[in-house]
Amino acid sequence: MVVIYGVEEKKTIPNYMKYVIGGTAGMLGTCIVQPLDLVKTRMQISGASGKREFKNSFDCIAKVFKAEGILAFYNGLSAGLMRQATYTTARMGFYQMEVEAYRNSYNQAPPVFASMGMGILAGAFGAMFGNPAEVSLIRMMSDKSVPEAQRRNYKNVIDAFIRITKEEGLFALWRGCLPTVGRAMVVNMVQLASYSQLKSYFHQYINEGFLLHLTASMMSGFMTTVASMPLDMAKTRIQNQKVVDGKGEYRGTMDVLFKVTRNEGFFSMWKGFTPYLCRIGPHTVFAFVFLEQLNKAYYKFVLGQSSYGPGI
Repeated sequence: MVVIYGVEEKKTIPNYMKYVIGGTAGMLGTCIVQPLDLVKTRMQISGASGKREFKNSFDCIAKVFKAEGILAFYNGLSAGLMRQATYTTARMGFYQMEVEAYRNSYNQAPPVFASMGMGILAGAFGAMFGNPAEVSLIRMMSDKSVPEAQRRNYKNVIDAFIRITKEEGLFALWRGCLPTVGRAMVVNMVQLASYSQLKSYFHQYINEGFLLHLTASMMSGFMTTVASMPLDMAKTRIQNQKVVDGKGEYRGTMDVLFKVTRNEGFFSMWKGFTPYLCRIGPHTVFAFVFLEQLNKAYYKFVLGQSSYGPGI
């Protein structure tokens, strides 16, 4: 701690460390939930050819395990980690800076609408940085689900970056950027804002700790899943589509949603809901728990303070 003229000044985490801690928390969460993300992605692209490949999430898990083995559930892990190192680092760091700036300016936690606005900005900021890894992740996870002649066979996320740039041009790494940004704005508006608000509300009844984080993050995960899945479906289809003679199958987000609704049914926009919920829920829990524990550790071991800030 620092004492100035007899007044104890509380140290805070430097802004650059907010990004490092946010990205690290996201990467740790991804290592745990990557198999569920793969199942969600496989189910979302299964109807693109006009044939329903999987009956439900459990059928998808069984078929992937039987055909490709247990390690197939970690296809695209390098891209998933790269996504967290870019997207989550940017959004978590940016959101923490926004929240701290609001508290310093108004001496109170941000209200719900302020939290939603901060989440929208953090989501858009993170999605722009994370889109190349997002494209690579979708392609790597879906590769084994197509005929061998159509597979891209990327060795890892760096190989994906190089080949996409070489074969399709640099801007192909930002294919689907608009639906990715749109989805990220919705996800972060709901996820970050609801987590902050739910945590503040339940703090009246539950002491600070894992149970509080678990309760707030699971409810936040469910709300986020319902709100963001149609946009996630559109993003996945656009990023995975084949481009022939410069033309893709879909013209944009609304075109995807219209075609999916017309050809596969309205509720197909929530295809993969169970693994998506099971991914977002635990990932939200793990990411926020890791985030708060890493913040606590930084305050204790680097800044030498036993107490730490209010988190997000």
